[in-house]
Amino acid sequence: MGGGLIVHIPEATPDEAHLRELLVPGIRVVVGQADGIESERHVLVQGLPSREDIEGSPNLRTVVIPWSGLPRATREILLDNRHIEVHNIHHNAAPAAELAVALLLAAAKRVVVMDRALRSGDWRPRYGDETSTTLDGRTALVLGYGAIGRRVAAACRGLGMHVIGVKRTLRPGDDDVPDDVHAMEDLDGLLPQSSVLVLSVPLTDETKGLIDTHRLGLLPAGAVLVNIARGRVVDEDALFEALRSGALGAAGIDVWYNYPRAEEERAHTPPSSRPFNELDNVVMSPHRGGAFKADDTERRRVEALARVLNALARGGPAPNRVDVDRGY
Repeated sequence: MGGGLIVHIPEATPDEAHLRELLVPGIRVVVGQADGIESERHVLVQGLPSREDIEGSPNLRTVVIPWSGLPRATREILLDNRHIEVHNIHHNAAPAAELAVALLLAAAKRVVVMDRALRSGDWRPRYGDETSTTLDGRTALVLGYGAIGRRVAAACRGLGMHVIGVKRTLRPGDDDVPDDVHAMEDLDGLLPQSSVLVLSVPLTDETKGLIDTHRLGLLPAGAVLVNIARGRVVDEDALFEALRSGALGAAGIDVWYNYPRAEEERAHTPPSSRPFNELDNVVMSPHRGGAFKADDTERRRVEALARVLNALARGGPAPNRVDVDRGY
């Protein structure tokens, strides 16, 4: 796809000027609903295009979803239009990884329980049976060894941990990393040696319920689980019962099973049908792994988008190609 690339971004971006500064010559960017551009555009930057958006553009060759993941409705349309490439942008990898590490440390060190007690002047947890998990010398299994998972892995190594990465698909170059990287079929054999399990995989038909009662039972007693993937990657009832019984030592959870459907529900919507809020060994976070200061969000977003568009304009492989068949 040589020069003269026409890119259409239907929804206005607050940092449009910065995006244009980053693009190589030969890229024409049209922002907003522009009549007539549909028949000319080569690239559509939109997460939830309609079937008409896709099939009514004879020159369209690439869809860029301006976040990570592939919405189910978008995937269904693109499965019928296989000549179109799909790419993500991973601008939120750094803050998501940072929150994963924060949840890991808070859960392993019982930070929330200790904080809550000391706020009321209660020092007894320090002298009681409430213990914390030492991470140094332990093994962390990072399930989903992509842009986020690799950052989490680097932080775990910095804490003195041995890291195992698990990917759904091994590719050339995966052996050129400082961690042991395995395919998904090795998961059950790796869980018994993993004192920490960090989840950063997308939710697909293959990953839904992937961590169930059986796999939670394979973890060593007292293991720590961190989920920044999607709630339903982990079986809801199995997770609650493992934490309630103490078979699973602690968890830091950023992704859930129930979300507010409207703004008026945001102040009173429990994140699960099970009372995770009653468990002292859970650190709860309201799905904010990719959240950071608004202006930084847009800056990172347009920089990641520019990298994809520049690669397309140069005719080379662009980053973050999505396999529509697999859904990621």
